[in-house]
Amino acid sequence: MADREPTVDFGASEKFGAHHFRVEVPVGSVEDVRIVEDYGYQGGEGNVPHEEERAVIPRAAWRAVSESARREFNDRLKTTGMEPGRWHSGANKVDRILGKELCVLAWAAEKADPDKYPVVATRWAALRPEERWWLFNVTVAEAGLADDSDRGWRKALRYALSDGDAPPPGKRRRRPKAVQENLFSLPIFENS
Repeated sequence: MADREPTVDFGASEKFGAHHFRVEVPVGSVEDVRIVEDYGYQGGEGNVPHEEERAVIPRAAWRAVSESARREFNDRLKTTGMEPGRWHSGANKVDRILGKELCVLAWAAEKADPDKYPVVATRWAALRPEERWWLFNVTVAEAGLADDSDRGWRKALRYALSDGDAPPPGKRRRRPKAVQENLFSLPIFENS
């Protein structure tokens, strides 16, 4: 096995200019949390911006759902032999694939009723990664910027993931996860 590229926080490459998401958690306890997609070297060329603010989530919503994301991401990072991460004040770098999944969670929680935060976190955790990727892609095509929170798929995500009741304390409703293969070893990445 080749040496693994060094990463920081939640699986983001340490290399300067790598495409990643940045979660900006202010030092204060009441300011909103911002999720920004940073295109790295790709940004600024042609019609690709350097970065786009994807979500602004109220601090109360962030506190309620961020633990679910941390737990999910760390479970997956550990299975691939990568170091786990933790949320801290300041800029948190997140791998671009995990960042897409985090946006789905943030979009569902950003305007949800506070009593629905546990429902949002539980229903998001029950989705498979590829389901979250699909949800990100269809949402970002129409309403993927921070100020698009009351449009199309963003509104649909909020309704879909906040519908229902929270599970009883201590019980997490989750589907069994499919065995996650190393996506870079799939035939689509082999040279013909």
